[in-house]
Amino acid sequence: MIPLKSEADLKMLCKSGEILSRIIKELERFVKIGVRTQEIDNLAEELMHREKVLSAFKGYREFPAHICTSVNEEIVHGIPSSRRLEDGDILSLDIGINYQGYFSDAAITLGLGNASAKARKLIRVARGALYEGIKKARVNNHLFDISYAIQNYVERHGFSVVREFVGHGIGLKLHEEPEIPNFGRPHEGVLLKSGMVLAIEPMVNMGRWQSRLRDNGWTAITEDGLPSAHFEHTVAVSESGPRILTN
Repeated sequence: MIPLKSEADLKMLCKSGEILSRIIKELERFVKIGVRTQEIDNLAEELMHREKVLSAFKGYREFPAHICTSVNEEIVHGIPSSRRLEDGDILSLDIGINYQGYFSDAAITLGLGNASAKARKLIRVARGALYEGIKKARVNNHLFDISYAIQNYVERHGFSVVREFVGHGIGLKLHEEPEIPNFGRPHEGVLLKSGMVLAIEPMVNMGRWQSRLRDNGWTAITEDGLPSAHFEHTVAVSESGPRILTN
């Protein structure tokens, strides 16, 4: 059974999303060439403490950091480290928080310095795919209408969607039903209802869709070594249309 959220729950989730949005904007301003990914995680910890929220990631299945920092060919679950960001890198930040028991989750990808034209196109397409998916998060649509919209948009622009990692329901837990793949056939999957809250997150590869894990057991990378981009919002399905809670 996919959990539906009450108005009281949605109010708290909206507050969680507002806090997360502020944190992401602060981190985005901090990111620059020469910064270590561990320094970004340190700032995230400081901001979470200031906002009186907890990281949804740190300690989750023993994940060691407050946020995920995925660089270039890293798709998701990059672990912050002493690595310095270089001119031309692209960086995905994936952040989840727990505000008084209410979870929100979001991701952005940034191009640094002289990132290539193709890398910047990849970022634009991944971001555009997120909003194409969000448009379909409407009452009486089917879940895979979201999936199909993302896949169709990405492939029309010459890129591919990751298959092994998916979006998810969210709210009173970080991961709830349903899983939301970024590929699929329209008019299939569960019927969307008001009160569902979804973490919609296209992961888009410049080359082939296949991925593999690094030896750390967490970080997914593209099998062909080409860059990947990742965007995510927490979205509530409502009678008036999709409500982005992490804007």
